[in-house]
Amino acid sequence: MKNTLGDLNNHLFAQLERLSDEDIKGEELVEEIERARAVTSIANQIVLNGTLVLKAQKFHTEYKSKDLQKPKMLEG
Repeated sequence: MKNTLGDLNNHLFAQLERLSDEDIKGEELVEEIERARAVTSIANQIVLNGTLVLKAQKFHTEYKSKDLQKPKMLEG
């Protein structure tokens, strides 16, 4: 599975469009709101993970040495 931050952005906009649908009412709207909360929670974790990877890469670049191995997460 190859998901990118661009894919995440597309999913978030698709969710926004579903929430903006004025034909959704009642229980269906409540379910969509709950789905939006779940998507938002996961999206936040993905962004935090990306931030951590970026910080680790910057640290690795700044303090590069033979003794410092790059985390496997940053490989490939």
